[in-house]
Order: sequence, then structure tokens, then C-alpha cells
Amino acid sequence: MRLKYSILSRRKFLNFLLGGWAITFFSTLLYPIIKFIFPPYKEPEEVILPLAEFKDMSLYSAKNFSWGSKPGILLRKEGGFVAFIGVCTHFDCNVSWLPDQKKFFCACHNGWYDENGINIAGPPPAPLPKLNVEIDGENIIIKRWIKA
Repeated sequence: MRLKYSILSRRKFLNFLLGGWAITFFSTLLYPIIKFIFPPYKEPEEVILPLAEFKDMSLYSAKNFSWGSKPGILLRKEGGFVAFIGVCTHFDCNVSWLPDQKKFFCACHNGWYDENGINIAGPPPAPLPKLNVEIDGENIIIKRWIKA
């Protein structure tokens, strides 16, 4: 059975498809711009960790902690603890500590950082972001690094 009048004409159907395509196209263009202007996460001012969990670490060993929505790495060296945001400066891939080589490694594009977080090989354009570490009684207080 054929209908005499259709609810949706061909022109309306094509306009609907074209409009849906245009909305999808422009939203994929606008999303990264909006995400850049209004980041979806906020970096914390400080993180407090219990010293008891970290004081038995051997020399040149590292443990991960949460720095907001990103991983942080607490490394024990001769002078005490140093902390970094454990995200590669190239494409935000997670960085891991290799204790036998005393280097940080990013597996995404073969990026390497030394024990001080300085980029030494691969595509990373900048050093790992460093964090300020203070020991206060039974707590380790990790704060954002303030450049002087």
C-alpha cells in the first residue's frame, strides 16, 4: 500500500541529514577549544601523604601517588625525596621510573628523562613538572613548584 502523502518529504529528510552532519562536525571542532579554555580538572594546591608509607623506601626507588587527576611520582634520592608529575610533556602519557637505569621512561614515543626530571632523549620538549616536597612530622606535604 502506498501512502498518498508522506509525513517527511525528501527535502526535509536531506535537510535533517545535512543539519545533523553540520552539528556533529562543528561540535567536534569546538570541543577541544572549549576544553582548552575551561579545563575539566583543577590541579591541587597540595597533597598530604603519610610518611609511614614512604619512609622505608630504598634509595632510588619510586612510588606513585595521586596528583589531582594525574599521577605523581615520589622518588627517594640521597638528599631526600623529590616529586614529579608523572605525565610526559610530549603527549601527556604516563611516565614510569626504571630503577636499574635511574631514568624516567615514557613508552608512548620513547621519551627519556634523567633522575632530576630533565628530558634527555626522545620527543619530550620540556622537563617533567617538579613538585615541592616538605616533611612535617608524620606527613609528607607535596605542593606545586613555585618558580622564584
